[in-house]
Amino acid sequence: MRAARLIRMALLVQSSPGLTASALARELGVSERTVIRDVQALQEAGVPVRSERGRTGGYRLAPGYRTRLTTLRPAEAETLYLSGMPAALRDLGLSGAADAARLKLSATLLPSLRAAAESSVHRFHLDAPAWFREPSAPELLPELARAVWADRAVELVYARSGREVTRLVEPYGLVLKAGVWYVVGRVAAAPAAGRAGAWRTYRVDRVTALSPAPAPGAGEPFVRDPSFDLAAYWEEHSAAFARALLRTSVTVRVTERGLRRLPGVVDPAGAAEALASAGAPDAAGRVTLELPVESEEVAFEQLSVLGAEAEVLAPQGLRARFREHAQALAALYGAEEDQR
Repeated sequence: MRAARLIRMALLVQSSPGLTASALARELGVSERTVIRDVQALQEAGVPVRSERGRTGGYRLAPGYRTRLTTLRPAEAETLYLSGMPAALRDLGLSGAADAARLKLSATLLPSLRAAAESSVHRFHLDAPAWFREPSAPELLPELARAVWADRAVELVYARSGREVTRLVEPYGLVLKAGVWYVVGRVAAAPAAGRAGAWRTYRVDRVTALSPAPAPGAGEPFVRDPSFDLAAYWEEHSAAFARALLRTSVTVRVTERGLRRLPGVVDPAGAAEALASAGAPDAAGRVTLELPVESEEVAFEQLSVLGAEAEVLAPQGLRARFREHAQALAALYGAEEDQR
């Protein structure tokens, strides 16, 4: 365990000179005190790790020194070939570069590792889009990806609520969610675009036009915020977005079987919130829940799937709609019985 951590620390210091003790502690999942002890262990093993003070300080290797710890193990070679997503790379216009990189990597691997790496391609495949959706790459995605790689601010025209708006954005990253591409960026300027410096997320397929940022500073890379973490931002943003959609709630009484099915029928965040605050079952084993939902219309479509496993108690308008729906079904199937 510690040996693997020491190897990873040496590689981190080699690839990112100047990492502080706190930064290494976060990367390795240990305390700063453990980092200091591990650095001492590396030094005793002959790895010349140096600690430099000051604003640009941190841990570095001695000039000219490189570790010999970069040999891949079979499991690492296998998973490396799984890190690419063919459809995503194709959408970004990077499939050719990825093929060339894999070819070069294969040429540098030992024969045994090359076979292990290539075998993973024949065993695992990632298909990101959801079922019943025709995948299509947004036309402007490759150009936007180039701006992300180059840290180049762009002016984009975005379709929103039946109208188009113009935004000057510093694009920090791209996210593929269930077959839909999003760009995460920071509003660069322009009062009409909202508060400068605010983080925003845009669906790439709603970007109708894209151009380099106008002067001054046209073509110059923007300075990235080193504290920005794309994965952490997306996790927080997507959770907040999903919760923000649940604007109302309904009171529903659910059977034991209905409770088991509920998370797969309604929004998972809403189901989790409702189940966490649920009371004790009644004599018939049914539980009454306050279920957050997007709207009564959406609640009707979702809860209809549960049939008699869920009874809407409030609001009365939604309960009346379920009553009418049940009566219509009874009339339909009753009429079929009468005709037999």
